[in-house]
Amino acid sequence: MAGDTIQLQPIVIETIRVPIVGQTPLVVHAWSEKAKTTMRDKQGGKVVRKKDPKDPQAEYEAAFHRLPDGRPGFPASGFKAATIQGARCFDNVTMASLKAAIFVMGEGPDQLVPIEGEPEMWEAPVRIAMGTTDLRYRPRFWPWSATLTVKFNALLLSQEAVVNLINAGGLGGVGEWRPTSPKSYSGSYGMYEVKR
Repeated sequence: MAGDTIQLQPIVIETIRVPIVGQTPLVVHAWSEKAKTTMRDKQGGKVVRKKDPKDPQAEYEAAFHRLPDGRPGFPASGFKAATIQGARCFDNVTMASLKAAIFVMGEGPDQLVPIEGEPEMWEAPVRIAMGTTDLRYRPRFWPWSATLTVKFNALLLSQEAVVNLINAGGLGGVGEWRPTSPKSYSGSYGMYEVKR
């Protein structure tokens, strides 16, 4: 009827903390400042000088995501993306409906989830342009664990549903060489499950 007021009940936001345990190694890769500067220079039309000799230790250190206090972390957005992709395991929920209904909160300006575990340097052969190969050096955590701080719309999702989505998201994993990596870069790394 014309002139009727639409009535909407207040959104109920709940926050839970969900511990997860890695099921396969986690490989992280933050873009180094050197790599970002090179990209900026190329986009700005500057001549990019020849590459320096490879320094595996420096490449390894630059690939960490670090919280302000120096602890290693991983972007909360990666865990949110994995959780939303977990919707594919269920019939009654869509990824689109979850984007504004569930959030993984991080710490610090980069919104990172702290990662518990001792990293090691991982040397990985990779294919680059024109079919050539190169070696990359990344931090690899194994074993590893984390605690996700999750905010969600309790009018749409129960706590149990959120935990089940997080658990399903762990099948697709996070980080490098995860099962849901794009193109041909998929592997079995970065998988996790909820600690019950």
